[in-house]
Amino acid sequence: MNIFVTKLNYRTTSEALENLFAEYGEVKSAKVITDRETGRSKGYGFVEMASEDAGMAAIVGLNETEFEGQTIICKKAEPRPERPFNRGGGGYQDRGPRKFNR
Repeated sequence: MNIFVTKLNYRTTSEALENLFAEYGEVKSAKVITDRETGRSKGYGFVEMASEDAGMAAIVGLNETEFEGQTIICKKAEPRPERPFNRGGGGYQDRGPRKFNR
């Protein structure tokens, strides 16, 4: 089960997040999301639990509790919506000769 965790302290590490959720069962992965350019935490992350039961127990046990000075929010992660394939994608497109009115 994949869990979305938000309102994290900006100093929270993936390891600390994993340790917190490990109290409720086996954690397959834990990742604090960071900005690509600055490397700074965005204040949210994802935890993947090995079982649905452990995931639900973690959500119930940790939602709206204090962790590293912040009241965190935990909920079941929703799958990313599929984005339609866009062949154009911007950039230069040759549209043929152009006529200008003068």
